Amino acid sequence: MNWFESWFNTPYYHILYQNRDYQEAEYFITHLLEELNLPAGSKIIDLACGKGRHSVFLNKKGFDVLGVDLSDESIAHNKQFENETLHFQVQDMREPIDTEPVDAVFNLFTSFGYFDDEKDDARVFQAVADVLKPDGYFVLDFLNHSFVRNTLTKTSSEQRGELHFDIQKKIEDKRVIKDIRFSDNGQNYHYQERVKLHTPEELVALAEKHGFEKLKIWGDYRLGGYTENSPRSIIWFRKK
Repeated sequence: MNWFESWFNTPYYHILYQNRDYQEAEYFITHLLEELNLPAGSKIIDLACGKGRHSVFLNKKGFDVLGVDLSDESIAHNKQFENETLHFQVQDMREPIDTEPVDAVFNLFTSFGYFDDEKDDARVFQAVADVLKPDGYFVLDFLNHSFVRNTLTKTSSEQRGELHFDIQKKIEDKRVIKDIRFSDNGQNYHYQERVKLHTPEELVALAEKHGFEKLKIWGDYRLGGYTENSPRSIIWFRKK
């Protein structure tokens, strides 16, 4: 089983990352929508939606949203939020998405770079291209490889209630590898995250092979300009 299939489907993943900055995320999405200027009611796919918080927020902004994720546990959780213009389904991002063509696909907060095989990366872009309308938008929000290399903290720990997470990070084979260890009810656990350090140039080249053109790249969640010192690499593509 791939690391993301097991780790993302556990309650511990969501416990560890429960302190994410929702206010920053909503600020980012709000201003991103202003840049894209999508008409009200546009159809959006939230690709790798997790527990659905961004899908719910996009829906509240007036969009028809489909949130998809590989984790059946997350999708089962998200079903409580569904309404006439908000739906969720289990989906491997490498496979064709079973829905009518959409106006935009968002892949947010480093939900890419998980695959060892480069062909799987290409399959994601193909799946996105296939589900988008002509001139549709694809926004890929990814880490900035140079920022990660320059700021990597090798060891850290996080306390979440009674759970203590010990975390070790390293860069190996052009991937950030994060080992996460903790104990619960006398049992020891070890999970790993592996994210490939794609450069913006690599992502743009991959997108172009699948019929996209780059419109803009931002370097942070306030939509500042991109530099090698930016914390993020947020690329706005259009399907030709």
